[in-house]
Amino acid sequence: MDLKSGYPFWSIRNGLMRAFPRLQQDLRCDVAVIGGGITGALIADELVRHGHEVAVLEQREIGWGSTSASTALLQYEIDVPLVELSRLLGPAPAEQAYLACAAAIDQLHERASAVGQVDFRRNDSLYYASRRRDVAQLRAELEARRRIGLEVDWLDPMALWRDYGVRAPAALLSRQAARIDPYRMTYRLLGECVSAGAAVHDRTAVTTIEATARGVRLHTADGARVHAGHLIVAAGYAGQQWLSQRVARNRSSYAFVTDPLDDREAGALRHTMMWETARPYLYLRGTADGRIIAGGEDDDIDLPARRDARVLSKAAKLCRKIGKAMPDLRLRPVFAWGGTFAETADGLPFFGAHAEHGSRVLFAMAYGGNGITYSMLGAGLLRATIERRAHPLAELFGFGRLR
Repeated sequence: MDLKSGYPFWSIRNGLMRAFPRLQQDLRCDVAVIGGGITGALIADELVRHGHEVAVLEQREIGWGSTSASTALLQYEIDVPLVELSRLLGPAPAEQAYLACAAAIDQLHERASAVGQVDFRRNDSLYYASRRRDVAQLRAELEARRRIGLEVDWLDPMALWRDYGVRAPAALLSRQAARIDPYRMTYRLLGECVSAGAAVHDRTAVTTIEATARGVRLHTADGARVHAGHLIVAAGYAGQQWLSQRVARNRSSYAFVTDPLDDREAGALRHTMMWETARPYLYLRGTADGRIIAGGEDDDIDLPARRDARVLSKAAKLCRKIGKAMPDLRLRPVFAWGGTFAETADGLPFFGAHAEHGSRVLFAMAYGGNGITYSMLGAGLLRATIERRAHPLAELFGFGRLR
């Protein structure tokens, strides 16, 4: 699957940070992981640090799929607001999801600090009403979050304009957010895995999965075989190819990045990510070197050629939307790109076994705008599953909720 188009910033900024070999001979391991992006890296890191023998297999270069196109906003805020998620699933599961995502930010901070040099920084998150009719919904969201102990402030139009340069009728300000370079994080984590004895192979495409009650055997396009006790499919949006049941719908999103701005030009975006109530939503964040990344303009396009043709026009439209909401912020795209993403009906991910493949094949489908946050949570969940331990999120993030 062609997952991105244009010039994703992270791969241009970092290049190929490290070479990993193609798999050319058979191997055995406790856990095989298909997918060498940020999701596969977080999962492999969790397993290796807890004594599991792991092999990671990636069909492209490491981090070269959706990870290189991710805008890497780390939030507890799910694409589906807490109020709406409570209506869909009930209050208790919705609250559990939001609180787990808040805890995941702290977990990501801990891992980023340990590996180092991944441009992790704590941010605020400003969620503003796109239209006046969204204010009541935003007020209900404020109250729902406060009821479960999340710290959220209410901003009126005057405060929004004075402190953030945003023209909007109201906003929520959350403190529990962050940003990261997902490409560097992927390489740093997998480099540590290799140092600890794990095998990481890119340019290695898995063509066949054979699962039994005792293990899993994988066949690669080059004829190598991998024998594993468990398999984790962490191939991002391409992971759906291994399931006959459609669990999410693919869409396209678009983004651009600017040249570095000085502190006056960047304003509050130096320390605050911003997004809106409209769907699809516009979002903005800063980078460690003073650039601004903006994204949104999602559409239902799932054909790479059509997505590719829209990148520049989508970047121009994003600029116009930013100018309307933030008239003092004048951004010029330097690199623009598009990427495929998937979204589930309730905005939550899928982690665990699917009935189609049995208990030895586990899926890591960290779909939606919280992909990295979900991946951090899923890493612990999948380790617990392999170690035959209960996990509080297993039911909420499992395939059983599709029934």
